[in-house]
Amino acid sequence: MISDPITWIFVAGVLLLLGAATTVGHFLKGQPESGLNPAMVQTFNRRIRAWWLLCSLVAAALFLPQSATVVLFGLLAFWALREFITLTPTRLSDHRTLFWVFILFTPLQFVLVGLGKYDLYSTLIPVYGLLFVTARVAFSGDPKRFLERTAKIQAGLVLCIYCLSLAPALLYLNIYSTADIRLLRELPPGTDLVPQPYGKNPLLLFYFVFVVQMGDALQYLWGKILGRRVIAPAVSTTRTWEGMLAGSGSTALLGAALYWATPFNEWQAGCISLVIALAGFAGGMAMSAIKRDRGVQDYGTLVVGHGGVLDRIDSLCFAAPVFFLLTKTFFTLP
Repeated sequence: MISDPITWIFVAGVLLLLGAATTVGHFLKGQPESGLNPAMVQTFNRRIRAWWLLCSLVAAALFLPQSATVVLFGLLAFWALREFITLTPTRLSDHRTLFWVFILFTPLQFVLVGLGKYDLYSTLIPVYGLLFVTARVAFSGDPKRFLERTAKIQAGLVLCIYCLSLAPALLYLNIYSTADIRLLRELPPGTDLVPQPYGKNPLLLFYFVFVVQMGDALQYLWGKILGRRVIAPAVSTTRTWEGMLAGSGSTALLGAALYWATPFNEWQAGCISLVIALAGFAGGMAMSAIKRDRGVQDYGTLVVGHGGVLDRIDSLCFAAPVFFLLTKTFFTLP
């Protein structure tokens, strides 16, 4: 839990930005003669409502114990996995496998994150979870569409649980700037005056969520303004090359401008923001492909007016492991 002035300024700025966007959305809704596409205005307002929900939850987590933040992300991940599994067909013989996925692997992953056991939570699902699912489905005695069924459960477990769990895992890293890491490596053993860790990990988590969400918004906005070449029309008619490139570039500039809230310098913040914006875009494309395959518009209806939980955190699911691993690799001591 942190409450320094930088945190308050950042959170207040984000909430004011969302408030301004809400005001603009309501104004445009009441001006049908403005010439804007009413469907576009409606979509904009729905996105703003969903962003209010997500950013408010993460902002509240800034001032709660770290364990509460882990629980929050655990609940989001559990619900996202539920939506993912509900959308894709299962057979009766898969139900016992799914029981262990929900009751054992999902909570255990977040317990290990809360305990800061990197060696365990980094391998629990990618190694033991995938092996368990494959073996347990085989033991059910039903070989029909075996590869399809196991791959579906494994994909849900990795994307919804493992990937998302690496967002709150940021809270337990000892993060330093690259200058401090260089200094620590050069200091002789036994030196008393050593640089302290960044220490504002909840703020970095909020920064990550904000940048990913803004990347989604800017890619959508630039796609509407400049979009000409749709990347994959059968998957999504709104995601264009122009929107992806211009939106990701704008996100990089925004992330660089907010470097003061991170342990990164300007160019590091810009580069990392660019990478997670691209990863988030890839996540949205992949999750849209799954929905198109199943012939549905949304994963669920929990977020009123804009689909389910997974519809709102699909970008986070892809961006979280990228951001976590970049931070751990370059901004922590080995």
